[in-house]
Amino acid sequence: MERNKKSSLSPLLQIGVIGSGDCSPEVGRIAEEVGEGIAGAGAVLVCGGLGGVMEAAARGAKKAGGYTIGILPGFSREEANKYIDFSIVTGLSLARNVLVVRSSDALIAVEGRFGTLSEIAIALQSGVPVVGIGTWELKKRGKKIEEIKRAQTSEEAVRKAVEAARERVRNGR
Repeated sequence: MERNKKSSLSPLLQIGVIGSGDCSPEVGRIAEEVGEGIAGAGAVLVCGGLGGVMEAAARGAKKAGGYTIGILPGFSREEANKYIDFSIVTGLSLARNVLVVRSSDALIAVEGRFGTLSEIAIALQSGVPVVGIGTWELKKRGKKIEEIKRAQTSEEAVRKAVEAARERVRNGR
């Protein structure tokens, strides 16, 4: 294929999973199911590449035969959990959260702490759809902000994220 011609193949969707670097077994189970669902939908999983929710989601994606990308905060590929196929070393610490968001067609937030909150804020400002399971609820002047799509199950979260990602890609991101 000539280098300047656009491929007729559609690019794979990239769905980001965000959440804490350590988590309870229950949250880990949910994140693993999310990862399995992402791979089952034929999408690539993007995450921060470390432990907790990120590792559980990557483990699920690998279990389902999918691919994983870890965007690492430090200076070494050795930081990545063992389920990461492609690691991107940034040396950016928390600033790498911008890269996680910008590399994703949609995000699924599984619970999470302040790092997750920062990724949600970046996504909402950047037009990247966010689906949340047990994650932050945002209010402004006492009124709930509805931009985060809510899901009760991992299956619902994946379905909503894939639909939102497809819509975003159709509209030219």
